[in-house]
Amino acid sequence: MSFATAIQTALDKVQLRNSQSGWSLKKWWHRGTQHNDSQVYKRPSGKGEVFIVGAGPGDPELLTLKAYRLLQTADVVLFDWLVSEELLRLIPACAIRQFVGKRCGQHSFEQQTICNLMVEHARLGRKVVRLKGGDPSVFGRVSEECEALQLAEIPFAIVPGITAASGMSAYSGMPLTDRRYAQSVRFITATLKNPEEEPDWSGMVAQNTSHKTQDTLVFYMGLKRIAVIAQRLMSHGMAADMPCAIVDQATQQTQKVIHGQLDSIAHKLSQHDIEGPALLVVGRVTEVPWPVNLNLLHKEASLFS
Repeated sequence: MSFATAIQTALDKVQLRNSQSGWSLKKWWHRGTQHNDSQVYKRPSGKGEVFIVGAGPGDPELLTLKAYRLLQTADVVLFDWLVSEELLRLIPACAIRQFVGKRCGQHSFEQQTICNLMVEHARLGRKVVRLKGGDPSVFGRVSEECEALQLAEIPFAIVPGITAASGMSAYSGMPLTDRRYAQSVRFITATLKNPEEEPDWSGMVAQNTSHKTQDTLVFYMGLKRIAVIAQRLMSHGMAADMPCAIVDQATQQTQKVIHGQLDSIAHKLSQHDIEGPALLVVGRVTEVPWPVNLNLLHKEASLFS
């Protein structure tokens, strides 16, 4: 059985289940966003459940089938700002849909508030999907949310998603590792819990003081700190001409890639209109991108078109 046939068979099964339960996938896709709390299903046991689900890096078709199924059967969806409108259209019209995103400079919800919402809905007997961009376990505060659910004795599970770095690599053609240039890769958050703390710059640079085999460094949530990151790496011994790249809105049709070196990347960034989310990739792999043809991914009709 071909991959396409397998996927279509799975989707047909999902749609059959939906039609048997009185729901239509097509209706779900095109209904509005209104909901009525009185219509939300409450489980007979009185105890709900929570699924912490990765939505992937941006392209809605990178959603996993398990995440797809859970969205269709959710009573409540608490979603981040990185989740696309296409994915939100998969949520049943009768489900509670609530934005609980956080973004630098546009703070919305405290983490404790999000944890409380998950617990409160689950205690009402609801099936809760906590929908996060990328992969929940990669800089997604999944530990804090799991701890809150464990303390409240709420059953929960985690559904992985494609993290931004993996999606970026495929859609930009820049490999994360390459036997010639990079034997390992590091994912680093540029936004620490304590703003006064600093990442381990010396440790990052230790394997990257030459242009031989080295680490690939991928910085998440660092768009506003590109100049600082570059300066810190150079001050700890990394070569000023180390190649790097900024990838904005990875995997989306609006994806942009800016190539440069550590000593020039901040200036190049200032010449472009970059909205984020963006990744900073540092290492020789940025010099050898594969000639990927993104048109091949979009030439057939999308499930979301």
